[in-house]
Formats: sequence, structure tokens, C-alpha cells
Amino acid sequence: MLEEMFAFQAELNRRIGNDTQSLHDRFDPLQAGRWLNDYLMALSNEVEELRDCTFWKHWCKEARDGRRFELHDLQNARVEVIDLLFFWISLAQCVGLSAKDVYDLYLQKLKVNHQRQTDNYSMQGKNEADNKGIHVKR
Repeated sequence: MLEEMFAFQAELNRRIGNDTQSLHDRFDPLQAGRWLNDYLMALSNEVEELRDCTFWKHWCKEARDGRRFELHDLQNARVEVIDLLFFWISLAQCVGLSAKDVYDLYLQKLKVNHQRQTDNYSMQGKNEADNKGIHVKR
């Protein structure tokens, strides 16, 4: 299913003028950076729209009534999460990742995250040395 979603997103991106598949075939760091920043701005906006599905403002009446983080618009929250997925797939495509690459990298990072929990992960002692071995296998 993930491969199919990547194909659908590549087609949508092509329709709006961003041929992310071409980046996978022939990587151009300048074009990738342009599109990456466009999608990051869009993703950031979608995160804000998702947060607006809660009463996050500490000064609002709902927050003062003890409902600050209550999810009040579940239907829209679900749509916003899907919007995030659209842009997340586009970001992956901008850095030349296929659906298979994403799956492989996810499994590698999952192993690191479990090991961090086993090792009692702490922000104070954090470094990224355990991420150095995570890479695309092609």
C-alpha cells in the first residue's frame, strides 16, 4: 500500500509542477531544496491546523474551564493528519526516498529507538552516534 501511496503522490506532485519522481531518478540538490522547503512550510501549516482541533490556547475560556487539550473536532483532525501524510510523502520523495527505502529506514531507526529505551534514553547524554549506521540500502 505504501508503494501505491508514493505513486499517487508523485502523480499529484507532477500535476502541480513538482516532478518528485525525477529527483529519485536524477537527484538535483538545488531543486530538492526548493521543493523540500515548500513542503516543509505546507507541513508546518497543516500541523497548526491540526492543533486548532484542540483548545490549545491557554487564555481561552475552554482552557480556563480545564479543557485546554480537549480534541473538539475529531473529523477535521483526521483530515489534517491525512494532509500531513500527503506532505510527508512529498518530503520523502524530495530527498530521493522510495516507499521501500522508507520502510527499510523505519525498521533500522525502530531498532535504534528500542535500544535507546533499553539503555534508559536521556536528553542530557544524547548524541546521534547510534543514527550513523542508518542508511538507504541500494
